[in-house]
Amino acid sequence: MLDLRRLRLLQELHRRGTIAAVAEALQFTPSAVSQQLAVLERESGVPLLERSGRGVRLTDAALVLVRHADTLLERAELAEAELAAAARSVAGRGRVAAFQSVALRLVAPAMRALARDAPGLRCELVEAEPEQSLPALALGDIDLVLADEWQHQPHSRPAGVERHDLHRDPVYLVLAEDHPAVRRHERAIPLAELAGEAWTTGHPGTGWEEITDRTCRQLGGFDPDVRHRANDSVVGLGLVAHGLAVTLLPEFVAPGVHPGVAVRGIAEGSVYRDIFAATRSADAQRPSLRALLAAVRAAAAGVGWRAEARPSLDG
Repeated sequence: MLDLRRLRLLQELHRRGTIAAVAEALQFTPSAVSQQLAVLERESGVPLLERSGRGVRLTDAALVLVRHADTLLERAELAEAELAAAARSVAGRGRVAAFQSVALRLVAPAMRALARDAPGLRCELVEAEPEQSLPALALGDIDLVLADEWQHQPHSRPAGVERHDLHRDPVYLVLAEDHPAVRRHERAIPLAELAGEAWTTGHPGTGWEEITDRTCRQLGGFDPDVRHRANDSVVGLGLVAHGLAVTLLPEFVAPGVHPGVAVRGIAEGSVYRDIFAATRSADAQRPSLRALLAAVRAAAAGVGWRAEARPSLDG
């Protein structure tokens, strides 16, 4: 009889690539992971791992077992969720991953409400960008993800993950309040006027960086001179307020309340991002997950969001 816990280790090794990565993700020691995989190899009666350089790789037999493990573990998760639903108990651990602004303005209020209404549920928050949080959700490291998806830059949805749209967030130009373009334009600024400016945005590969490049090229006709990079919008706003850069930021970040900056529309057209929640399909009936999602939706309603059905932008 194969042990599901050991099958999970084999599955994780297939996904993560190294025993060290599996140990870190599941909070085991590498030696413990190796020992459990050796036991699984004896139980299965066939070699599962072979040396590859300094590491190991899965044999063909192990890959067959992984395919069955995916099905077995998914069915076990569904069974656990249905049992929890039958017990109607909102308890256990709820792990949420979110980017900065929604972590502050949605997740924190949602967790405060759950601490009052569901004290048996231990809520945990990890600040993470969608590039990291969505794969972690698919792997079972996270229970609920709050992510953003910038216009024309869809995230691929991992298998077994469901999306719940929450809000469409418009994006604006943010400049120092004494910038000449602010004095010339009360509502919207032509991007072409900012072709010679220094810009601040996120690190390479982030949605913020990519939408800045795309918007300047497609609407303004130029490549932005990006001199400053930080994933923290507060840092970007500080640079803008000191006249060191201009930037693009979404409305929910509330750039207009930062001292020393002015917010304007983009004259050439609108830019936006979508904010959504993501969960695993296998957890759909789990009371703890349903409570988490309901609390986040209540917090979203509290900041004036009205969820609107729209086509998914999955790749």
